[in-house]
Amino acid sequence: MDELMRGRVYGADHDDPDPGPRPGRAYRELVAGPLDGLLLDVTGWPEDRLREPVALPTEIGAYGPGGHAQYAPRPGDPRRWDWRGDTP
Repeated sequence: MDELMRGRVYGADHDDPDPGPRPGRAYRELVAGPLDGLLLDVTGWPEDRLREPVALPTEIGAYGPGGHAQYAPRPGDPRRWDWRGDTP
């Protein structure tokens, strides 16, 4: 888990002097795609929600501003969520 604690959190402001994870929060590592290496804060998410794919807004995906990057939990390692593609 220490390895995950070094990354940047998805949604952190670009000028945030400390965009990393916070103690006491739960994160998932985003793997591949436009958000590769970012951490998604899932603190407070119910268990069933943690098993479902998510579509995260991003300006750097295939569809530019207004687009979404889709990620889903990796089978066998749910702490890592793999990129499934971009959508408008």
